[in-house]
Amino acid sequence: MTGIEISAKPRRGRLTIRARREIYGYLFIAPFIIGFLVFLIQPLIDSLWMSLCDVQIDAQGIHPLYWGLTNYNKAFNIDPDFRRMMTEEVGRMVTHTLAILVVSLVIAIILNQEFKGRAFVRAVFFLPVILSSGVLVGLENNNSLMNSIQNMVQSNASIHLSDSMVEILRLSGIGTEAMDIVESLINEVQSIVMSSGIQIIVFLTGLQAIPRSLYEAADVEGCTKWESFWKITFPVISPLLIVNIIYTIIDFFMKTDNQIMDKISTTMVVKMDYGFASAMAWVYFLIVIALIGVSSLIVSKGVVRSYD
Repeated sequence: MTGIEISAKPRRGRLTIRARREIYGYLFIAPFIIGFLVFLIQPLIDSLWMSLCDVQIDAQGIHPLYWGLTNYNKAFNIDPDFRRMMTEEVGRMVTHTLAILVVSLVIAIILNQEFKGRAFVRAVFFLPVILSSGVLVGLENNNSLMNSIQNMVQSNASIHLSDSMVEILRLSGIGTEAMDIVESLINEVQSIVMSSGIQIIVFLTGLQAIPRSLYEAADVEGCTKWESFWKITFPVISPLLIVNIIYTIIDFFMKTDNQIMDKISTTMVVKMDYGFASAMAWVYFLIVIALIGVSSLIVSKGVVRSYD
C-alpha cells in the first residue's frame, strides 16, 4: 500500500458531458429566444387579435372592431381559392420534401467518398445555398439577362427532358396521378437541387461522424454496400432526418412562389384587408406546425436511439 487512495466516485456538483452539451445548446439558441420574446411576441399577439376583427384604416390609424371568427369562416367557406391553394401547397410540400431528402442524402453519400477535388465539389454543391439567398435572388429577378437565360434553359432543356420521361412513364403503365407527381418533380428538378444545400451539409456531417472501423468490420463479415447502408449508414444518420424534415418544411412554406404566401401578401398590401390576411396567415401557420409535428412524430418512431 502506498497510502494513495483512488476514488471511482464522480465529484459532486460536476456536470456530465451530456449536461454540458445541453447547456451549450441552450446558450447557442439563447439569442434567438431573446430576440423572439422581445421582437416577435407582440406582433404575433396583434396579428391574432386582428384575425378576430374587422380592421378599419383611416388617417387616425388602425381601428380593429371585434367580430369573432368571421374572417376564419370567410377563409374556409366563402373565399373560392384559399382551401384549394392550401390543399395544393400541402401536396407539393409532401412530394418536394421527400424528393429533397432523397436527393440530399444521395449527394451527401457521394461527397463523403474519397476522390480528388472533393473540397471543390463540395463547394459547388453548397453554391445553391448562396445563390438562393435573398440578395442574390433579388439581383437575379431584376436582371433581364439572367431571366432570358433561365427562360431559354427551361424552354430548350427541361421541357424536352420532361416529355421524354413522361413518355417513358406512360409506356411503363404508371397511374395518371403518380405520373403527374413524377412529371412535376422532373420539371422542378432545378428547384429541388437548389433547395438541398443545407440538407446535404447536415447529412454530410452525420456521415463523417461514422467510424470507418464499422465499415471495415462489415466488409470482413461479407456485407454488401447495400447491406452496410441499411445496417450502418442509415441508422446512424436517422436522427438527422428529423432536423432536415423540419428545415425543409419551413423552407418550402416560406418560398416566394408559394400561392398562399402570395395571396396573404396581396390581401394585406394591395387590398389592405388586414383582418382577413391575418386569419389566413394564422391558419397557414397552424397547418405548418401540425405538419411538422406529425412528420417529426412519424420519423421519430424509426430513429435508432442506440446510436445517439
